[in-house]
Formats: sequence, C-alpha cells, structure tokens
Amino acid sequence: MASDATTADTVSPPRALFDTRQALLLAALTITWGLNWPVMKAGIGDFPPLSFRTLSMWLGTPLLWLALRRRGVPLAIARRDWPALAGLTLTNMLFWHVVAINALAVLSSGRAAILGYTMPIFAAVWGVVRYGDRLQTRHAAGVAAAAIGVALLLWHEFARIAGRPIGAIGMLVAAAVWAIGTQQLRRSRLNAPILAVVFWMTCLTTLAMTLLACLFEQPRWHAPGTVTWLAAIYNAVLIFAFANPLWLVMARRLPPMASSLSIMLIPVLGTVSGAWWLGERLHWQDGAAIALMMVAIGSVLWPSKAAATRQRA
Repeated sequence: MASDATTADTVSPPRALFDTRQALLLAALTITWGLNWPVMKAGIGDFPPLSFRTLSMWLGTPLLWLALRRRGVPLAIARRDWPALAGLTLTNMLFWHVVAINALAVLSSGRAAILGYTMPIFAAVWGVVRYGDRLQTRHAAGVAAAAIGVALLLWHEFARIAGRPIGAIGMLVAAAVWAIGTQQLRRSRLNAPILAVVFWMTCLTTLAMTLLACLFEQPRWHAPGTVTWLAAIYNAVLIFAFANPLWLVMARRLPPMASSLSIMLIPVLGTVSGAWWLGERLHWQDGAAIALMMVAIGSVLWPSKAAATRQRA
C-alpha cells in the first residue's frame, strides 16, 4: 500500500493558492535549474559531454532511490507496462539528454537554455496536431512569438563565421521530442506512481547513455578535473535527486500561474548566469529571444480566466 504522501502525489488536484514554504521551494527549484546551464557548460569544458551526463546520472540515481524509499514510493512496474515505459523513456529522457548535452557543447549556456525551453510551445503544437487540442488565439500568438525568437537565434548562428548552427538545430529537435514525450506521459495509463515511472526512466536512460559513452567517447576518457566533478555532483544532488522528483510532487499542487513563472525564469537565469560566470558574450538577439520566449511560454502555460475560476471553486 502506498503511503499517504505517495497517493497525494498521484491524485491530488492543484491548489488555488500556495503557502510560503511552497513558494520558497519553487524559487529554489527555479534557481537550481537556471544555474545548471552554465554548470553543465563548465562541466563539459574539458570532458566528453555524454560521459559527463552519464557520470552525473550514476551519482544521482542512487540518491533518487534513497529519496523515494524514504517517501515510501512503491517502485514496482507491472510487466505489461515495461514496453510503454521504454517508449516514454526514449522521448522524455534519453533523446533529450543525448542531443541536448552535445548541443550545449557548441552553444553558449544561455542560448541553449532559451532554445531548450521552447518545449512548452512544441507541446502545445503537438497537442493540436496529434490529439486535437484546441489552439486558442493567445496560443497561436505565443507560437508565432517563439518562432520569431528561434529565427533570431538561428540567424545569428548562421551569420557567425565560427558559428555552429547544428547545435541550435539539435537543441530545438531535442525540445520537440521532449514535448512529444510530455504529451505521451500525460496520456499514459501506467499503473504506477509518477515518481516510480521517473525513477525507472532514469535508470534506463543511465544504462543507455553508459553504452553510448563507451561506444563513442571511450578514446577521449580521462580523469575528471575538479570543475567536472563539482558540476557532476551538482547535477547528481540538486537535479536528479532533488529538483526533478520534488517538482513532480509540487507541480500537482501549485497553481498553473506559479508553474508558468518558474519555467519562464529558467532561461533568463541560464543566460544571465552564463554571461556573469562564464563570460559568455550576449547579443541583442539573445535579449530579444528571451523576451519573445517569455511571451510565448506565458501564452501557453498561463491559465485562462475560466481555468482560474475553476481553480478557485
């Protein structure tokens, strides 16, 4: 029998208001994810990107297991659900981790964050195309704003002599596949708590990335330096063992407005912290793209008046 906390994670409707503790946790999660973009960029500065991500996941997965066991989350997955779980792993984690970390190797951390968080816009479009969701006028305006922002960044990447537009395109493809996975996860009928699903997706992704790192990066392996170790530990503790599972719990309890603000601020923090910490040069295209992406994500995630009324009811 699942604990009360686990049951609440899977069935509790979002609350209309959130208390001070939840607000502080949400702020901590936003800062953690925003700062992680320059942290990852620093971690792969002199270390193979797939191997860095794999190292982080090997360190973080046992911590995630301990956290879930402490919460009393049942981790059993029915045999009939494993094929569906494998499919969700591919679109929600594996493709993202493989492509995004390689794209980050040739992009600035801020630009990678901006492009990576086009995911909610892709998810909205995919919902219309694949599942017949209704695209409201403000959603269409948001998609247009995101397209303009992406075009600005791609234009600048193509215009730079030393630019690597393949990195920007790869990040967009990774975001699009993640969006497909998000829609699939929302509609999945796996008979297991969402945190158990995330744990096993993390395990499968770790094993697959280990194999890919061995196949493609083994000749480049060397002892990680201090910066790489610190970045890997940051990801293991704060991303895989703290931020990811805690967000899945909080996202079911927070009002949509809070979730929207959190997601919108992550690429802003990634861009600003990358410029401050790594000395990445910002261009006007980055600032314009941030503004356009915030408009786009807000138009997709911000609750309508009708939804807000239902939340308060």
